[in-house]
Amino acid sequence: MKQKNNLKLIEKIMFRLLPLQILLAVIPAVNGIVSGLFASNFIGEDAMSVVALYAPVTQLLSAVNLMLMGGSQILCGQFMGRNQKDRASSLFSLNMIISTIIACVIMVILLSSWTFDLTRFIVKDAQIRLLFNRYIAGQAVGIIPLMLGQQMSAFLSLENRMRRTTAASVAFIVVNFILDYLFIVVMHYGVFGLALASSLGYWVFFLIQFFGFAGGKGFLRFSLRKCHFRDFEQILKIGLPGSLSQGYQTVRRLIVNSLVLTFVGSVGLSAFAASDMLFGVVWAVPNGMLAVSRMMMSISIGEEDRQSLADVMRVMFRRFVPIMAAISVLISVFAVPLTRMFYQDPSAPVFEMAVWGFRILPFCMPLSMIMMHFVCFGQEANKQILVHTLSVADGVLDVAGFSALLVPFVGIRGVFEANILNGIVTTLIILFYSLIKNGYFPRNMEELMVIPKTFGVPAGQRMDLSLKTMDEVISVSEAVQVFCENQDIEHRRAMLAGLCMEEMAGNVISHGFTKDNKKHTVDVRVVRKNNDVIMRIKDDCVYFDPIERLKSFDPDDPCRNVGIQLVTSIAKDVSYQSILGLNVLTIKL
Repeated sequence: MKQKNNLKLIEKIMFRLLPLQILLAVIPAVNGIVSGLFASNFIGEDAMSVVALYAPVTQLLSAVNLMLMGGSQILCGQFMGRNQKDRASSLFSLNMIISTIIACVIMVILLSSWTFDLTRFIVKDAQIRLLFNRYIAGQAVGIIPLMLGQQMSAFLSLENRMRRTTAASVAFIVVNFILDYLFIVVMHYGVFGLALASSLGYWVFFLIQFFGFAGGKGFLRFSLRKCHFRDFEQILKIGLPGSLSQGYQTVRRLIVNSLVLTFVGSVGLSAFAASDMLFGVVWAVPNGMLAVSRMMMSISIGEEDRQSLADVMRVMFRRFVPIMAAISVLISVFAVPLTRMFYQDPSAPVFEMAVWGFRILPFCMPLSMIMMHFVCFGQEANKQILVHTLSVADGVLDVAGFSALLVPFVGIRGVFEANILNGIVTTLIILFYSLIKNGYFPRNMEELMVIPKTFGVPAGQRMDLSLKTMDEVISVSEAVQVFCENQDIEHRRAMLAGLCMEEMAGNVISHGFTKDNKKHTVDVRVVRKNNDVIMRIKDDCVYFDPIERLKSFDPDDPCRNVGIQLVTSIAKDVSYQSILGLNVLTIKL
């Protein structure tokens, strides 16, 4: 038995969740590349113009989805961390209702624009407008499944039902490619077919996930009766800063484009576009990392577990940042071959500009990783000043400001270098924020994050242990009993607490550890709160709900599940939940 050190467990969970989150993040980029290839090769340049014209709608959908998904996932994770099942299901239901309403409004607007030719206020060219209207009509079909499917992905990740989301993601990519070929190459539907292929792909993506919730097997349940509509204000408050960052970046891009056109010309934008297309895929990695960290931090805040909260950020610094640094070096080394994917003539000015983009721009990603995580933590911990300062600095001020200073003198390289300088400035903002709040330079992760001293149970009122063997379980009973007595808990309740812990932790090691050939750990926490003894047993073994198991046996048979029956009979409350692939049993005495 040893004092808890759950950094390895946190790291293990985060890397297990990471592949799916990267896949979810890369879907829009892959969809864009596939659509671009079919549009440019089988329809023509006008089709590419139509796709570009639709980009603001895509950004709008992305912003709305990010607001709802970020706010809802963070709140839901906190409710799950507090074992508030009804509130978590209520939040899921509210998210689905709001997402459906917003999706329907956007769909009606798009269909009205097509029906009544409202796009004439945006596009003057009659031929382009005709194609654009057809493209809008095809995209409108997929607005509802696009929004609901992305929201469901976030909730399924919290429930650790990643296989269904993975299947939905793969199915979407395959269906989109097949339908693009069928509608464009075979049936010659043009831009309408291009849009319709994506829309039908999103319906497949949505339905596969929908049936996962319709089966009623998960933790979350849809219920109109239990909806707490007052939670919508909190969803907006948490999710809006992340959504606003999309708007900031749109403004930044407009400013940068203007600078490049003024001082470099259209050739500079062409070079910039090449790096943008590739980085659209590469950015799926840090975005996936951020999604994993968001879930882990929300659960930790819900459990009031300051150590796990800090450990999530430690994993980011120790693992995620080095990984992104290695990817950055790899892209930089292969700058010339990557440029040849887009431009073949090394003597052309655009070729050299694009090479500089692939050599310089990747190195902003490790620094951006730090900024993104602190913005996410700020959203969850209600640090609004930090969140908005970082969002505005990263979204507009730094990149646009440094570009304005550098582009007139060094050309397009100034834009690439501005992104690096932006990462340095945002990192310094994080340090200065910590320095101002603490009154001194941060000495550890908790001080860097400025986690309030009042957050969570004080160290003197909690005990954290990690168990790996039955020998350690044998001594845990005494340790728990001693801890409770030191907290002025009466002898009988202290003794029962030790007995409950020994029974349930021993059950995990005896049965859970033997289900596979993997190494496992039982994570134990005992706290005194409001004169209650609260014990939490967390493990990464296969799914096992002791409460569900007890209900499935004959209650009149005293020889079955004696340990579970004993604990449920003497405890004030016993609850179980599965969070991010972990079994979490909470016992209150």
